Amino acid sequence: MTRAKLTIGCLLCAGLTGCGGRAQPAPEATTAAEAPAPAVVETSPTIEATRPAPPVVTPEKLPVEHLPNAYRITSMVISGGLPDGEAGFQELEDLGVKTVISVDGMEPDVETARLHGMRYVHLPHGYDGVPSQRGHELAKALRELPGPIYIHCHHGKHRSPAATAVACVEAGLISQESAEIILKTAGTGENYQGLYRSARDAGALDSAFLDGLKVEFVEVATIPPLADAMVALEHTHDHIKQIAAAEWQAPTKHPDLQPAHEALLLKEHFAEMLRMDAVAIKPEPFREYLRTSETAAQDLETALTQSPPALDAAKTALDTVNANCAACHREFRDNATVQSAH
Repeated sequence: MTRAKLTIGCLLCAGLTGCGGRAQPAPEATTAAEAPAPAVVETSPTIEATRPAPPVVTPEKLPVEHLPNAYRITSMVISGGLPDGEAGFQELEDLGVKTVISVDGMEPDVETARLHGMRYVHLPHGYDGVPSQRGHELAKALRELPGPIYIHCHHGKHRSPAATAVACVEAGLISQESAEIILKTAGTGENYQGLYRSARDAGALDSAFLDGLKVEFVEVATIPPLADAMVALEHTHDHIKQIAAAEWQAPTKHPDLQPAHEALLLKEHFAEMLRMDAVAIKPEPFREYLRTSETAAQDLETALTQSPPALDAAKTALDTVNANCAACHREFRDNATVQSAH
């Protein structure tokens, strides 16, 4: 099976930018009844004026423990975070979910989904917005794949609410004004300007346009090496933050996490990225964020390997990493307009 190809811009923590997807409008349909009107498909895919106005929706928080930030958007669409292992997929099964769509950069857990009778589809995008082609693909998925459908990113707070909002609006399932409600209810940060822009700009698509769209829904999309490295970094960074919240001990939910070892992994992630060709061509401020974070991660490892651990030094080092990540996100990840300048 040919996997989807993605393009990449400035990234951090698995951001995928400028993803054009694989879908293309079909040159012709198989029957006259299905054939899209040329004026609609070629000039504007907007909705037919005669279709009933879609409803305004209020997301419903779901009472689940292993699906982060999960909200029901419609009877057939749920937005949330990465299922937490076997327990998360069991909750999806209990909810009746038949299709899981990941918009995150990490490789989906296809096998566990299959064990619970679900199909995985991988349609990743970045924090800088939902590219128009990707939005169309997501809308077609909602129209054609078995439901209920669970759309997730890593935390369920930023990319998946935006993807869900855009897809539901374009599929004609919810009103345009519902899109921003979904993001705000899910807690999407207002600094994610590209995601909010995608939600505000979304419009319902003509049925003939979506019917004519050719999409290959794959279980695992091909991810550029830098984006893959960012996914690994994000997960290790999350582990460190959990360890810090547990007073620099292994968290109760993840007793296998060793504080000093996770700090070592964090340092190696930064070091490895600094050796990548894709990073060498990035703007100097981008590389400086990585260098400073690598040094801070080394300080963090040193602090945690002392006996007893130097907790004040560990906190200072992690604060530096966190501040660098936040600053780099603002400058290079969260806003497509800013990224295009680089």
